[in-house]
Amino acid sequence: MDFYYQQAGPPARRPWAKEEDKAFEAALVMLPDHAPDRWERVAARLPGRTPQEAWEHYQALVADVDLIERGAVDTPDCWDDDDDGRATVASRGRPAGKPRGEERRRGIPWSEEEHKLFLDGLEKYGRGDWRNISRFAVRSRTPTQVASHAQKYFIRQANAATRDSKRKSIHDITTP
Repeated sequence: MDFYYQQAGPPARRPWAKEEDKAFEAALVMLPDHAPDRWERVAARLPGRTPQEAWEHYQALVADVDLIERGAVDTPDCWDDDDDGRATVASRGRPAGKPRGEERRRGIPWSEEEHKLFLDGLEKYGRGDWRNISRFAVRSRTPTQVASHAQKYFIRQANAATRDSKRKSIHDITTP
């Protein structure tokens, strides 16, 4: 999309208010993707915003979504939790609804099948793309759990030469 500034150059940028973001997103949903006058129509719903600003804000939004989808941005833990309602963190740093003295739950050990799915996902999506490995390979685990498993796996692999232990680990499996 071509936009041209007048001779004075680009106007000073002002940050988008939360209300503007909501109105912007609502306009995106309501207006057709490929309408020739889409950005003019979006800007018309945002007092004080130009079609150029609407289009640039959209480009930034697309870039942000892409980073999130690729797992390049840490998302809040509550996005990865199950729907048990314990994802909200209280001001004291404890999950809401969790009594003070309650012990931390231990994780469920990974099965050999899950580990092999992890290795498949690691091969397909690469190191660091925990969100996609979780979403498309090891569907039973959250991105945070996949990242934690990967960390343990890579540490175990790095220490393999110096390890005297005969104790077996799921992390010893290296082929899918």
